[in-house]
Amino acid sequence: MIAARRRGRGAGLAIPLWLLVPALLPVFLLSILPLLQGVAMGFTDYELGARETNFIGFDNYRYMLGDRQFWRSFQVGGIWTVAVTVGEVVLGLMLAMLLNAKLPGQTLARILVLAPWAIPPVIKGLMWRLIYHPDAGALNGALLAVGLIDRPIHWLTSFTWALPAVIVVGIWASLPTTTVVLLAGLQSIPGEVREAAAIDGAGAWGQFRHVTLPLMKPVILSIAALQFMWNFNSFGLVFILTEGGPAGSTRLPMLFAYEEAFAFGNLAYASALGTVMVLVIGFALVAYMRTQFREAQGV
Repeated sequence: MIAARRRGRGAGLAIPLWLLVPALLPVFLLSILPLLQGVAMGFTDYELGARETNFIGFDNYRYMLGDRQFWRSFQVGGIWTVAVTVGEVVLGLMLAMLLNAKLPGQTLARILVLAPWAIPPVIKGLMWRLIYHPDAGALNGALLAVGLIDRPIHWLTSFTWALPAVIVVGIWASLPTTTVVLLAGLQSIPGEVREAAAIDGAGAWGQFRHVTLPLMKPVILSIAALQFMWNFNSFGLVFILTEGGPAGSTRLPMLFAYEEAFAFGNLAYASALGTVMVLVIGFALVAYMRTQFREAQGV
């Protein structure tokens, strides 16, 4: 009887597994298999147009350790990732609180907040290139009109301003998603909690610090972790704005790998770079999951 029950359970489990195959097969073919092929290629000397490929072990990774451009791209990528993530979370929380305050014109405000999300990345990049244009751009025109600058600034070709300029665009482009998630978190907080804090004498800042922020912590950590991983892998927006220039000052790791692969034909080295980026994201994901697990366990 026990053996029959076990066979019945096994048959019952096999049906859901078979039903998952149509969903998992495209994931394996389009994501996991290319990832494994890329990792394997990182241990070879494969170049674009090469007639033969040889296994070279960890030579690409040893070369990477001494590659100044690699470390520079990771430095730029770190600054970009942290700045964009922190900026969008802070501004997104402020916008979410305003949208949750039931002020007049909320419908229009929500449409304006979601507008960047509805614009394709290429259009975003071209639009901001026009805004940043040194002669005909709206930004320089406005700053000259109010007297904050006395001559046009070359925002996207200046060593000083290029990275801050693309960071601003990155925050603006990512703000809708973060704001919507944080707004959903705010709306899940029971109104009775705020009313109790107000009765106890807590002002607006006290309610935010002792009620809203602690209750929003899981939501903030979740969206910050997801956006951190997404921003670290950024490519399209910065490529359209600056193509990594001037002189690599906005060259993110993904841009560096792209140049190695398609500008110089070093597909093996580019694959090794991609593997390192996957490991960085993997470590960030594991750290986030451990934090979430500890909070769920109350540790």
